Amino acid sequence: MELQTLRGVVPAIVTPFDARDNVDTDAAGRLTGWLVDSGVHGIMTTGGTGEFPHLDRGERRDLTRAVTQAAAGRVPILAGTAACSTREVLGLCEDAAEAGADGVITVPPYYFPLPGSAIAEFFGSVADRSPLPVFVYNNPLYTGNGMSPALIAEILGHDNIAGLKQSEPDLGQLVEVIHEVRTVRGLTRSLFTGVDSQFAAALAVGADGIYSTAAGIVPEQIVRLYSFAAAGDTRAAADLQLQLQPLNRFLEYDPGYVAPAKQALRMLGIEVGDPRAPLPGLTDDELARLRSALAGLGVASPAPDPAAVTG
Repeated sequence: MELQTLRGVVPAIVTPFDARDNVDTDAAGRLTGWLVDSGVHGIMTTGGTGEFPHLDRGERRDLTRAVTQAAAGRVPILAGTAACSTREVLGLCEDAAEAGADGVITVPPYYFPLPGSAIAEFFGSVADRSPLPVFVYNNPLYTGNGMSPALIAEILGHDNIAGLKQSEPDLGQLVEVIHEVRTVRGLTRSLFTGVDSQFAAALAVGADGIYSTAAGIVPEQIVRLYSFAAAGDTRAAADLQLQLQPLNRFLEYDPGYVAPAKQALRMLGIEVGDPRAPLPGLTDDELARLRSALAGLGVASPAPDPAAVTG
């Protein structure tokens, strides 16, 4: 498909590990099949939810290949190619193409502070040389190199840049990007939020969809929210957004999103292993609250009351 017109729900999926802490490609294939059958519109691999900092280059390629093979062309696969140098990002883009991905998504280089001119040059170089269409991923909290709406709009002018994942807590920044890209520049690009708690609001101001951690756990609910909004039923979309907030809270604030995502899938009977060290697991209290959040959505049973069990 033409990725500049991609719409809908794209789960940012976890990377499954087996009992020996190796990437479990069979589990990744099963997870992919379940998500596609649940109606998602694409899948993002090896992002933050997929623990890309804990994967070597071969593991990233193998994971994306397993997902691509399981999807079998039913939805586009976008491979995360975040790294600190232009050279490494380009190597990961080549790996993604070899693995069968349809596009790549990358943040600005992190660790070293960079001026806007260097970020623009980075994305221009990647877009010029990537064998696949590129999505820009603005995630200033994690990269330390934020991008202004004007800079994003400038970068999105490249023909091989398909769109944006905007993981910025200020929704007004996304509004400004949409205005600059569509109204001022007249560009057709796929403009997505990356913040689960913003989804209904982002759609209301013209976003095309979401790269979502929650959609890798409760895909049917996130697809339903998108369908409500697409049909013009903003009240139903807003109501469902609020129902999802107890789960979204786990995916956006403490204790971090990887362990909650993996534990939530385990509670749903989908085994994907634990996060790689040094990421921590969840406390007993966090596990109980996570189960309660899933139960509130009707997808998991609440934990039994210990007093009722022993009494």
